[in-house]
Amino acid sequence: MSERTIALVTGANKGIGYEIAAGLGALGWSVGVGARDDRRRLAAVEKLRAAGVDAFGVPLDVTDDASVTAAVQLIEDRAGRLDVLVNNAAITGGMPQEPTRVDPATIRTVVETNVIGVIRVTNAMLPLLRRSASPRIVNMSSSVGSLTRQSATGGEQSIGPVAVAYAPSKTFLNAVTLQYVRELSGTNILINVGCPGYVATDLNGFRGVRTPEQGAAIAVKLATLPDDGPTGQFFEDAGPVPW
Repeated sequence: MSERTIALVTGANKGIGYEIAAGLGALGWSVGVGARDDRRRLAAVEKLRAAGVDAFGVPLDVTDDASVTAAVQLIEDRAGRLDVLVNNAAITGGMPQEPTRVDPATIRTVVETNVIGVIRVTNAMLPLLRRSASPRIVNMSSSVGSLTRQSATGGEQSIGPVAVAYAPSKTFLNAVTLQYVRELSGTNILINVGCPGYVATDLNGFRGVRTPEQGAAIAVKLATLPDDGPTGQFFEDAGPVPW
C-alpha cells in the first residue's frame, strides 16, 4: 500500500486534464494519467516525471468496459486503493450542433463519453475509493451545463455556442452527480462538480480566454477538500455555479 495520496485523472494526456495531473502531482501525490492514446499518454507521463511528478500511465478508454476493468486492476496492483478520481475525459462531438440539424448519432456518441463514461469509470473505481481514508470524486463539467445560465441572455463567450449534444451532456452529468451524492450520503466520499471556465484547448479550437493551468485549479481545489468540505455542489473559481 502506497503512503502517497493516489489520484486518477481521466483524459489527462493534454489540456486541462494534463494540468490537473500536474497540479495534483505538485502536491507530492502519485497521479495516474488516464488516456486512450498510447503515444500521448506516454509523452504526458514522461513530461510529468521530468517535472518531478510521481506519474504513471493508465491505458483508459472510458467508453470500453474491458479498458476500465484493466485500469482498475492496474491501480489495485500498484497502490491497493484510490484516493481521488477526477472524471475529466470529454468530447464535444464536433460543431456546429444546432438542434434542428444535428445527427442523433452525435448526441449518442457525446453522451457515451461525457456521461455514461463517467458512470462506468466511477462505478468501477468505487471499491478502490472506499478503501481511502478521505475519498474524493471530481466531475469536470462546464457552465454550459447550467440551465440557469443557458436560459439567460448573453453571447457565446458567456454561455457558449448552441450545442445540443455537448451542453446538455454536461447538464446530464450534473444531474447524475447529484444522484451519486444521494446514494452515497452518509459515507465519507465527497463528490462535487467543477467548471474550468472558457479555457483555450483543442476542444474549442483554442478560442478560450483561460489557460489550461487556470482551468485545472478548480479540480485541484475540489480534490483537496477537507473531510468536512462540501459535497453535491457545482463550483468554478469564483464560487458556486447555479444549476
